Amino acid sequence: MAIISYYRVSTLDQSIDTQRATLLNSLNIAQFDKEFFDEGISGSVPALLRPGFLALTKYIREGDTLYIYAVDRLGRDALDIQSTIRALLNKNIMLHIHGLGMVGKGVGELIIAVLAQVADMEKQRIAERTMHGRLLAKKSLAETGRTHRGKLSLGRPIKADSNEVLNWRNTNKASLSQTALHFNLSLSTVKRYCSGEK
Repeated sequence: MAIISYYRVSTLDQSIDTQRATLLNSLNIAQFDKEFFDEGISGSVPALLRPGFLALTKYIREGDTLYIYAVDRLGRDALDIQSTIRALLNKNIMLHIHGLGMVGKGVGELIIAVLAQVADMEKQRIAERTMHGRLLAKKSLAETGRTHRGKLSLGRPIKADSNEVLNWRNTNKASLSQTALHFNLSLSTVKRYCSGEK
């Protein structure tokens, strides 16, 4: 009977380290038998479409215990969370959620249903805040030439004039790497400028 953990973070600049350390400390163990994780994957992506969680479902067996840091690490869609947990419980896998303890059928599923709805609501609030911020930035940019956060453009910051980069590269018959070095830009930025994207 294996002790397994699953972690998820939404962006690549986040780390699973806090989740791992918290779970290990709470169990007073040095390591899990097996760990699965998804990095840079939104909770809105269904659990079975995430490579780490899919690998977990292929590995985990009856009698194993799965530890997760919080309900929203399973996802932010209430129905997906509930069906994911039900599928695990139906396979006689024990599920432990940090701060809640073991989740069982019946009352445990009811508690999860409520928490899953909270995670779903938070997903909606994140989307609303993002949309509001975008609208505010566009309005401020149109009125003042800068976004409400002081940026000169929406999206990626402009690091160089793309026409200047392209002209220099063509004039000097330079490679993408040489151009990136000359303008102190990343290779991906130079590729984007030279392909016509902004």
